[in-house]
Amino acid sequence: MVETSKEIIVDGKYVELKYKVIDVNTDSVLTEIEYPLGYVQGINEVLAPAVMRELEGKAAGDTIEVPIDCSQLYGPRDESLVITENINNVPDEYCEVGTAILMENDKGQTKSFLVTRIVGDYITIDGNNPLCGREVVFRLEILLVRDATDEEIQFGGKIESGPDLPEGTQIPI
Repeated sequence: MVETSKEIIVDGKYVELKYKVIDVNTDSVLTEIEYPLGYVQGINEVLAPAVMRELEGKAAGDTIEVPIDCSQLYGPRDESLVITENINNVPDEYCEVGTAILMENDKGQTKSFLVTRIVGDYITIDGNNPLCGREVVFRLEILLVRDATDEEIQFGGKIESGPDLPEGTQIPI
């Protein structure tokens, strides 16, 4: 009987996986990636460094959980980045929870804020990363591990083919 060895995740391997980010305190799923994420190990870091390290040595079919303290990743919450304003002072297109707003300070620096709450006549906009201050677990399901092609190594992941267009077709951008 011939024993087949499983391919394990090491530098230069092409990996596809799905993952969920789960809040430790509420057990709620904060983010879920259902379409496989493909990358080349050691070429590009598509997830937090601690998660990438934990993937080393794992194989297709493995599921792992990696706890992450987001305060270490994103720093502590900064309450000065939380703004509560009368909704009448905010343009209508920003008056929906989940809307991202790019703001600029007087020095020309930009920062993304997120509408997090609307209660009565007041809207809350938060410039902290949504994971800031949370303890989360990354639950990763490894779907595929194989040798990466030279092209995947060059580009750091799966090469998607574009639409099949007749030769000479120009697409305005």
